[in-house]
Order: sequence, then C-alpha cells, then structure tokens
Amino acid sequence: MKRILQLSAASIGLAALATLSGCGKSDQAAQMAAMMNQAPTLAVMTVEPSNIELESQYPATIKGKTDIDVRPLISGTITAVHVDEGAQVSKGQLLFTIDQVPYQAAVTQAEAAVNVAKTAVQTAEISVESNRALRAKNIISEHAMQISENQLAQAKSQLAQAEAGLVNAKKNLSYTLVTAPSAGVVGSIPLRVGALASPSGQALTTVSDNSQVYAYFSLTERQILDMTDAGAKSLNAAIAAMPPVELKLANGSIYPQKGKVATVSGVIDASTGASTVRALFDNANGVLRSGSTGMVIIPEQFTDVIVIPQTATGEIQGSKYVMTVDKDNVLHQQIIQIDPLQDGKNYVVTEGLSAGDRIVTEGIGTKARNGITINIAE
Repeated sequence: MKRILQLSAASIGLAALATLSGCGKSDQAAQMAAMMNQAPTLAVMTVEPSNIELESQYPATIKGKTDIDVRPLISGTITAVHVDEGAQVSKGQLLFTIDQVPYQAAVTQAEAAVNVAKTAVQTAEISVESNRALRAKNIISEHAMQISENQLAQAKSQLAQAEAGLVNAKKNLSYTLVTAPSAGVVGSIPLRVGALASPSGQALTTVSDNSQVYAYFSLTERQILDMTDAGAKSLNAAIAAMPPVELKLANGSIYPQKGKVATVSGVIDASTGASTVRALFDNANGVLRSGSTGMVIIPEQFTDVIVIPQTATGEIQGSKYVMTVDKDNVLHQQIIQIDPLQDGKNYVVTEGLSAGDRIVTEGIGTKARNGITINIAE
C-alpha cells in the first residue's frame, strides 16, 4: 500500500513538470512569434536621377619639365664646385671646374705647333717664288719646280692640321668649365673637389627645369578605351576634352594650381597592361621638385544617374545588392551594378534600379532582411 502511494505521488509530480514544461514552451513560442511579427522601423529613400562629380586618384611621380644630367666632356680632377644642391641656376652658369693644367699645356703645345707650321709655310713660299724666277730663265727643270710647289702644299697641310689641333685643345680647355645646360634647380652633387670626373662616369649633378613639372601616372587599356568611346573619337580629342586635374601632395594637401593632361603614351606596357600619362602643372613658386610623388586627381561628371549611399548596399558572392521596398512595405533583395568610380560615400548605379524605386538605407544585413515587412522611419 505504501508503494502504491509512492508511485501515485511520483506520477503526479511528473505530470506537474510536464504541464509546467508545456507552458514554458508555449510562452517562448508566443514571444518568438511576437518578435517575428514586430516590424522594424527603417529609413527609406526614393531614388531619382541626379548629377554628381566623382574623382579618380592615381599615384604619380613628379619630374621637372627637363631633367638634364650634367656630365663632363673630358676627364680630370674636380678642382672647384661653384654651386650647392638645390640652388636655382641660369643657363650657362658655372657649376664645376675641372683641373685645367694639362689642358692649358695642350693649348700651349698646339700653339707652338701652329707657329712651326706657319714658319714652314713661309719658307716653302719663298722657295717656290725663287724657283719660279729660275724656271722662267730655264735655270732649273720643271721637275725641280714641281717639287718645291709640292713642299709648299705639304707645309700648308701641316699648318691646317696644327690649327685644327689648336682648336681641339682650346675646346678641351673650355670643357674644364662645366656650365648649366639650362635654367633650373641643381640636384644632388655626388662628386666633390678632388674626385675624378669622366664622360663615362657618374653624372656630376642633374639640373631640373622646374618652372613647369610633369606628373606621370598610368591608365589601363580599358580606361583609355573608355576615354575614346572605344575608338569613336581620337585620343587627342579625348585628351583635349578632359577637365583640369588636381595634384594631391605627399602631405595630403592639394596643390593650388590645377594642371592639364598633356600626353598619353602610344605604347601599352605588356607587363602592366597600362599606358603612361603625363599631366603638366605650372610651378612658378618652385614648390614641386623633380623626384617627389603625389596623386593626380581626375574629376568625372555624371549627369542624370541614380546615386545611392554606400550604406544602402550589401554584398553577397561578390555582387552588390539593395533592399527594395514594395507598396506593402515588404523588402526584396535586388542585385545592382555600380560604376567602379566612387567617392567612398556614394555609388552610381548603372543597372538594377529605376527612378521611383524605394530602397532601405540602413540595417542592411542585420534588421533589413529579404521578405520582411517594415515600418518606414519619418
């Protein structure tokens, strides 16, 4: 009897637990259903065509309009350096002096050779004049007369050779004074006084004409085709139609003078698939230096296009999508195509949306889910 009572009590306990457990599950389900049915409130925008200016930025290397390596035309020891690195020089200004002693000696020797040759010519001329008088009296033979004339011609040839040697010696002496080939800014000077300079050796310095500078950057083959509308217009016409460009300096500031794309290389690098482009900037104040770097900024105008904030998009399997809102405020996932050019805040939509479509601008991937109903934020 006692055992029967114990079993009954246990059965009652199990039934009570089952009842409580069933109530808990029912409450949880009700709570989940309530949560699922609670529509989130999200911001929505209606897309309309608009205009926007976006910018493309390209790494650039800056070079002077002319960068000329200064090399000596003769070999010798540097005896004087007349400028310092970074100095502004004019065309023809003295930069270096190379040891003049051996070249001055060569000039002196050449001058002596010219004098000897001149004397020989004078002697030969006297001989010819004398022989002509003798030949007129038939005292000497025609053969003797011809020999004296040949000796005169030989003396004149030797004089011409000596004079050419003198010109060459003087020219070499002038080469000991190394001058600036153009106006510009002096670059680094690796060789100093006492160093040996030679035509085949290291450049003495570089003179950069920085009154204007070129910013070199690259465009891909596809970008060049887009510029020319796939060949519908010439590259020169496309360049002429390009807007003024800006230059972002290494410290992030924008150079105050705008530039212009001047040329596009006619050769595409097989290894990079890109072509070199050159933009020209005025540099009257000399801020831009050859060898520095920056970013060329090219603006591009878009008219009558659909522009959406980047926060309104998500990404799935490499494709961009938005959540459109139908008339019943139900969300639908919509794959879109965007222009590769963007400013970090907005996208230009090329496919997938039409004027008048409504899209969610927040909560993509979290609150905004495909198929749910939402409330629209004021």
